[in-house]
Amino acid sequence: MSKPVLVVMAAGMGSRYGGLKQIDPVGKHGEIIIDYSIFDAKQAGFEKVVFIINRDLEERFKEMIGNRVAKEMEVEYVFQQLDSMLPPGYEIPEGRKKPWGTAHAILCCKDVIDGPFAVINSDDYYGKQGFKLLYDRLTRSEDKKDKYDYCMIGFLLDNTLTDHGHVARGVCETDPNGTLINVVERLRIVRTPDGPAFTEDEGKTYTHIPADNLVSMNMWGFTPSILDEISARFPDFLNNEVPANPEKAEFLIPMEVGKLLRSGKASVEVIPSPDRWYGVTYKEDKPSVVAALEKMTEAGLYPDKALF
Repeated sequence: MSKPVLVVMAAGMGSRYGGLKQIDPVGKHGEIIIDYSIFDAKQAGFEKVVFIINRDLEERFKEMIGNRVAKEMEVEYVFQQLDSMLPPGYEIPEGRKKPWGTAHAILCCKDVIDGPFAVINSDDYYGKQGFKLLYDRLTRSEDKKDKYDYCMIGFLLDNTLTDHGHVARGVCETDPNGTLINVVERLRIVRTPDGPAFTEDEGKTYTHIPADNLVSMNMWGFTPSILDEISARFPDFLNNEVPANPEKAEFLIPMEVGKLLRSGKASVEVIPSPDRWYGVTYKEDKPSVVAALEKMTEAGLYPDKALF
């Protein structure tokens, strides 16, 4: 079996953050969040990284990130464009600029992935333990005759929230053995005085979620079978979801994994991570991320120099 590959989703537009948050420095030597993730992934055993990027940002992305990483790891690029992997007979809706979503992002890797792979966001700090746990699990991943063998690193919900707005999280339900029963994407989760809660009506009402509920931060482990499944399901999304919301409907990993779970086609082991998530969902998040990474560097978790 080929060694696990790291896939980094970096084609997002950073609309809530107000800029290209993927290349915004957070370390005192100019490091960006992707640097920390790739450094941790390399230490865990990953030797190749596939960057999913917007073709319009290719030159700048390579200059800021890819060329440095390529000195330490094998690097490959795929491009997530609205016409990427679009089935014959389908057209991009008028006015659509937003990428199709995370499931479409990994679908764009279909021609370059032939073994187990991890998926992460480019603008999330996951911590060292998650990469170690994920790499080890992927080296043992093998689809059964009647069921796909996937995994996911789960984070405590309270460890993944921001104080500066709402976030989207895949809220997980697991059985006593840690196997995923269902994952539901909640698009507007916020902190409230009574704990985490989500709204589906623009804040008129809220439903609370336990602070220790495991959630997905898009740190997944898959075998290549997920790419065939997503390819087969993309037309259903285009037919059923896009007409009602042509400019913003998203084809998301948690939703598609949930469908595979409900149909009995896949099993997903949820592996809890003790680490705290850090990210720059909003500009106001940056100071706390910078402070946390500086503290980890002072503690010796990262070298006091540029990581790549």
